[in-house]
Amino acid sequence: MSEIISKAAELAKKIEGPEWLNSFRTLGLTQWQQAKWPTRKTEHWKYSSLRAFNENDFFATQVHRQGGDEQKLSSELFDIPGLNASRLVFVDGIYSEELSSDRYPLNVDIVFFSKAEGAHKEIISEYLGSAIDLEKNIFARFNTADLNEGVLIQIKQDQKVDQTVQIVHVSTKGESEFTAQQRVLVIAERHSESTIVEHFVSTEEIQNSFTNTATELILKDGSSLNHYRLNMEQENIVHVGNVSANLRANATLNSFVLGFGGKLKRIDFKVNHLGSGAHCEMAGVYLPKNKQHIDYHTCIDHQVPHCTSNEVFRGIMADESKAVFNGRIHIYPDAQKTYAEMSNKNLLLSHKAEINTKPELEIYADDVRCAHGATVSQIEEKALYYMQSRGISKKEAEVMLSFGFINELISGIKHGPIQNLLRPVLARQFSRDEELLKHII
Repeated sequence: MSEIISKAAELAKKIEGPEWLNSFRTLGLTQWQQAKWPTRKTEHWKYSSLRAFNENDFFATQVHRQGGDEQKLSSELFDIPGLNASRLVFVDGIYSEELSSDRYPLNVDIVFFSKAEGAHKEIISEYLGSAIDLEKNIFARFNTADLNEGVLIQIKQDQKVDQTVQIVHVSTKGESEFTAQQRVLVIAERHSESTIVEHFVSTEEIQNSFTNTATELILKDGSSLNHYRLNMEQENIVHVGNVSANLRANATLNSFVLGFGGKLKRIDFKVNHLGSGAHCEMAGVYLPKNKQHIDYHTCIDHQVPHCTSNEVFRGIMADESKAVFNGRIHIYPDAQKTYAEMSNKNLLLSHKAEINTKPELEIYADDVRCAHGATVSQIEEKALYYMQSRGISKKEAEVMLSFGFINELISGIKHGPIQNLLRPVLARQFSRDEELLKHII
C-alpha cells in the first residue's frame, strides 16, 4: 500500500500552484507521506474497503481534461428549478466559466485562491486548514498536498444573503483513470445569514475517477449558515469527502446531507463548537442499492459550555448494497450545560443488504444532557398487510412505506426548490414505475 501513497505523492509534487500556498502543500505532503494506508484493522475504515485503489490507477494523471468540453454538458445535470442561485461549476475539478454564473451576490465575495490578493490572501492564509484535522483524515492530507486551486466564499458581516450559492462538481468519464480534487473555504462573517449548496453530479457513462473533496465552514459570532451537500453521482464513482466546521458564539449551522451509493463513497463530517450558544442541526439520508457502498462518519465536538446539537440520519439499503454510519458526540470537560442528541435509523429492503451502524458518546462533563440511538429494521408486515387490505397493491405499498421512512427529513428541508427537486428523485430510487409513485410525486 505504500506504493499508492508514493505514487500519489509524486503526482502532488508536480502541482504548480501559487507560491504563497507552498506551506500548506508542504504540510499536507509531509503528513501524507507519513500516513499508514487504512486497512480492515483500521477502526475508522473497518467496514469500507479501499480495494478500488488497487483495481484502478487513479494517480497516473491529475485530470484527463484541460477544459473546453463544457459544450457537451447539459445544465439539466445540475439545475434546481425555482432556486434563486449563483452557480459555480467545476468539471472534473476544473472551473468552467461557461457553465457558471457571470454575476454573484453583492454581499458575498467569491475569490479563487490563484487570484487572491491583499485581504483575501490573508483571510485564506488564516483560516485554510483551521477546521480540518489532518492527523485523523488521510485523504484530507492528500487534498492539501495536491492544493493548487480552491475557492473562497466570504459572506459579509451583518448581511442576509437571499441568493443561494450553488457549487456544482460534475464528474465525467476520462480516457483513463484520474484524480479530481476540490477545495472550498466558506467564511460566514458575524451576524450573516446565507445558504450554500454543494451539488455533486456526473454524466451517465460509467465513471473512472477518484474525487477527493474538502470543505471548511467557518461560522463567526451570531452567523447562520444553511449547508446542503447532495451526492448524486453515477454508481461507479469513487468519492472521498470531508466537511469540517468551526462554530463560534451563537452561530447556527443547519446541514442536510444526501448520498446515493457508489463503488466507494465515504464522507466525513466534523463540527467543532468553539463558542457558547453555538448550535448544529444535521440531517442526512443515504440510499445505496445494487452493489453500491456508502459510508458516513460524523463527529460533533462540544468544546465549550452552553452549546446544542441535533443529528438525525436515516438510510435505506436495497439489493446487495452496504452502508456504514459512525456518529460520535464528544463532550469536553469544560462543556457543561451541553444538550446533544443523535439518531440513526435504517431500513433493509433485502436479506442481502447490510448496514454497520455505531453511535458513540464520549462525555467528560457531568452537567450535560445527551442521547443517542440506532435501529435496523425491515418493512413491517402488519403495515404492509393493512395497506393491501385497503386496496393498495403490495409493490405500491412497499414504495410508500419506504419513502415514508425518509419523508420526515425531506419535509424538514427549509428550501422549497431543493425539497421539490429531491422528492421525485428519491421516490424513483424505489421504483421507475410512475403508476407506483403517483401518491408520492
